[in-house]
Amino acid sequence: MEESLVVVIVRVGPSSLVTLAGLNTSSIPIVILEREDCSTSLWRKRSYNQLGLHLAKCCCSLPLKPHSLETPIFTSKETFIAYIDSYVSKFDIKPKYCHSIELSFFMKKRNKWVVEAKNLVSGDIEKNYAQFLVVATGENNEAFFAEVPGLESFGGETLHSSEYKCGEAYSGKEVLVVGCGNSGMEICNDLTNYEAWPTMVVRSPINVSFSLSSSFNFFDSNLP
Repeated sequence: MEESLVVVIVRVGPSSLVTLAGLNTSSIPIVILEREDCSTSLWRKRSYNQLGLHLAKCCCSLPLKPHSLETPIFTSKETFIAYIDSYVSKFDIKPKYCHSIELSFFMKKRNKWVVEAKNLVSGDIEKNYAQFLVVATGENNEAFFAEVPGLESFGGETLHSSEYKCGEAYSGKEVLVVGCGNSGMEICNDLTNYEAWPTMVVRSPINVSFSLSSSFNFFDSNLP
């Protein structure tokens, strides 16, 4: 099956939705291919329950659709997903879900991109030709699990932050969190809310302002 288009966009996240909205309003033939069964899968499937936007809503709205006046200044995960859904609906964005990119290359002879995608439902390979290819997979699309010596013999549970949902299961337990990015900080905070005992391992020196409610420890390390 072949389809000739102007633009092929890979993945359905905020960046690709903005691109799609602009192209749709200009009636440019496009297709968007998404291997998951939903838009913004990182927010829906691989994020913890406490996740929210760290910037005020005025800095986090997509073009042509500001957040409503009723939306809190700092929005929750559920509120942001609902906003994304309304954006998709407003601009009549219709991704091809469950389509995994198998091959893409530029064909000089036809001066077009060739993008082959596998329909994960039917198993069919669909070939798309386009003048432009937009890859919007994002920098956090794949989880990175660092190799830690001795981890294979550790008897406890290990998981990546993208698998973490809630601290309730760790109540009363000691938990080691590696890294102090947004995810690490918020996961530690969530663990303390459920009376767990988190310790954070940080590779580089950090500057932290402690509040009276802080109840987790920091440990500087030279982990690779």
